[in-house]
Amino acid sequence: MTRSPNPQLDLTISRIIKAPRAVIWRAWTEPASLEQWWLPAPARCKVEKLEPRPGGAFETRMSENGGPFQPHVTGCFLAVEDRERIVFTDTLTGGWRPAEQPFMTAIITLRDHPEGTDYGALVMHKSKADRTLHEEMGFYDGWGTVIEQLAALAERRA
Repeated sequence: MTRSPNPQLDLTISRIIKAPRAVIWRAWTEPASLEQWWLPAPARCKVEKLEPRPGGAFETRMSENGGPFQPHVTGCFLAVEDRERIVFTDTLTGGWRPAEQPFMTAIITLRDHPEGTDYGALVMHKSKADRTLHEEMGFYDGWGTVIEQLAALAERRA
């Protein structure tokens, strides 16, 4: 399913990663790999649960400035299409359980590109206020940084 962004509710970011989709897919679906790029450095990521299948849990924790790990993402995978698309949300938790603080749903797409992979993220929000809050929280800097970190990891492995 291809979805057109709603500029009132959605944020998008993309880049070309000079690595095959299979390498990027592994970086998304292997806990040790996800921990290396999922948060902007120098913050550290710890994967609690990574069950890349519909209804599977997606839980990460973060540590900033060497402090204790705190909750980061508590969500659920909605769709997982091998080497093509990952859809996750924090509206639900693993096993399709409703979450207490729903905020966003993200669609990650991987498409072949002559230079490697066209990587895209569409992040949808329930309201314009949530979209604006996410942008003001530093969406483009934060998501841009982690995509850059993902690219560096994938390109080293390619």
